Amino acid sequence: MKSGDTGGSKPGGSAPDQPLMAGGYAGWMAPGLVGSVGTCLIAGCGYTGTRLARRLLGQRPVLALVRSAASLAVLAREGISAVPADLDGGSAFPVPPDLAAVIYLAPPAGPDGEDRRFARFLAALGEARPQVLVYVSTTGVYGDTGGVAVDEAAPTAPAEERARQRLHAEDQARRWCEARGARCVILRVAAIYGPHRLPLDRLRRGEPVLRAEDSGPGNRIHVDDLVAACLAALARPGAGVVNVADGCPESMAAFTARVAALAGLPAPRKITWAEAQDTLSPGLLAFLRESRRVLNPRLVRELGLTPRGPEAGIRDSLREMGLPVAGG
Repeated sequence: MKSGDTGGSKPGGSAPDQPLMAGGYAGWMAPGLVGSVGTCLIAGCGYTGTRLARRLLGQRPVLALVRSAASLAVLAREGISAVPADLDGGSAFPVPPDLAAVIYLAPPAGPDGEDRRFARFLAALGEARPQVLVYVSTTGVYGDTGGVAVDEAAPTAPAEERARQRLHAEDQARRWCEARGARCVILRVAAIYGPHRLPLDRLRRGEPVLRAEDSGPGNRIHVDDLVAACLAALARPGAGVVNVADGCPESMAAFTARVAALAGLPAPRKITWAEAQDTLSPGLLAFLRESRRVLNPRLVRELGLTPRGPEAGIRDSLREMGLPVAGG
């Protein structure tokens, strides 16, 4: 599934360079933020950001940036400090004087493969000098490899507009952090699933899936494992690119069938690629055209995470939704 490598200089020049690899500079080890109590700014506090903010509450001050009054009300009910911010309209937002960390989760926006929204956000930070910026990107920046495996050193070749915008934003993040001596962590994230993000409605409607022999490997991550990766990126002294995927690259057909079995729903009908052209949505077809197998060595080795596999992730999601799980 969709979801090459970043570089930058060492914060304060305190750590030795690592070798340059195929996709560019993979990162370095640098002084971290462990124990910092400064404010963490979460830009784009939606599905993932809200779960992240909940985990940070009680550990350090949090300020969330949201677009809608509805989101503002939801966060307020949970005791999460939030302010409205229209990054496309140029509206200002308060920058905490004790800003220590930034996690950017907002989707990209801009013409010609550029993320102008992220550029406006960085400009709005003014002279702020957080110790770390975590930019949440996509594994789509690797493009279509025909199923060949990619790690953090793989070259980038984004084909989709959204992935090109993400790659542009990655470069902005690196340069902005380099100018401030800040640690820059770029999380290249696979397809996110979790509670209320399972294909249950499609299964109930009887929508078909592309058969396994016409599907490439898929890559995904449970939302709470992505949250754990964000927390580890704040707490651990690493920098550079980290692939965030569960390491279980089963096809969309296999994953959807697994959801159906665990949710007690009929297995989806399987169709050929030729049939899919007249059946599946253009967006889903574009998604399925790209194929790669995402490896996650730095997630495991440097962030210390072992993501749950699809079986456990689907079970956890169904239970949180209050739905029965077949087989207990």
